[in-house]
Amino acid sequence: MGPETLSQVLRDLPLQSDPCLLVGHELSDDAAVYQLKPDLALIQTVDFFTPVVDDPFVYGQIAATNALSDVYAMGGRPLLALNIVCFPSCLDPGILRDILRGGADKVKEAEALLVGGHSLDDNEPKYGLSVVGTVHPDEVWTNGGALPGDVLLLTKPIGTSLFLTAYKVDFVSAAEFAPVCESMATLNAAAAATAREVGISACTDITGFGLLGHAYELAAASEVKLRIYADAVPAFSGAVDLARQGLIPAGTYRNRDHLTGKVALPPKLPEHSSDLLFGPETSGGLLLAVPSGCSRKLQEALAKRGIEAASIGEVVAVTEGEPLLEVL
Repeated sequence: MGPETLSQVLRDLPLQSDPCLLVGHELSDDAAVYQLKPDLALIQTVDFFTPVVDDPFVYGQIAATNALSDVYAMGGRPLLALNIVCFPSCLDPGILRDILRGGADKVKEAEALLVGGHSLDDNEPKYGLSVVGTVHPDEVWTNGGALPGDVLLLTKPIGTSLFLTAYKVDFVSAAEFAPVCESMATLNAAAAATAREVGISACTDITGFGLLGHAYELAAASEVKLRIYADAVPAFSGAVDLARQGLIPAGTYRNRDHLTGKVALPPKLPEHSSDLLFGPETSGGLLLAVPSGCSRKLQEALAKRGIEAASIGEVVAVTEGEPLLEVL
């Protein structure tokens, strides 16, 4: 579902308050956080989608990685996971077995427990997880903590949706697609653990609303302005060429429509660059707002773990009436 439709639906739902509810859905954060004890809070999230690749095992890995990412984006650690399965009765059950194996593989890698789930017969396969994580109440990350002077770091390249679209029509080879699949199936666990060690101001993960969509949510929740330098944003090798050739998923246009009037784009920004920035992502990286004095240290620490985090922008104070997001 596109961000504009979702925001319209949620706008009419009553907000529930509870002194123990540390993070609800009012600021479009990545997960809910509920405090149980002075030193313990639960993180709750859910995510599932239709197949994005042909290999059922890899599809299961990617869907599970994507769901687990919300826990990491809140600064927590996954604890329990439940499978969510929709599967046609006419398909080989072995396919479903491989999907579940892929999901279980990533839950195990996350050092969490897969404890059951729910399934139903549907015309199209869908798979994902409901995940519970834990975090200390004083160490919760949200998308609302960015401060003027912070540096924006991105831990994975963008462009997954371009490759997913191109691969479906045999426009890219399996070898060209492989690095994208590997990235989508890579947990954000190491990136989050490193960020916890160094310290950050705010975090969100980059998924269906694209880099600019999730960046805007961070800016709005933090009541600041984000400046993103288009040339500094890392993309998968070949993504720019795919954008130039017009292999643009429908979600890109929904994301762009939602941000009309909310983001300032440079007049000379090429259309293919714009499409890349607005494009939806699957199991993307973390967008971190980091105090300027810590950004280099964090980049170096991430690099030691094999994560090439890119510095893509900065946080500044916002002036009334101007867009909260600016691309330069």
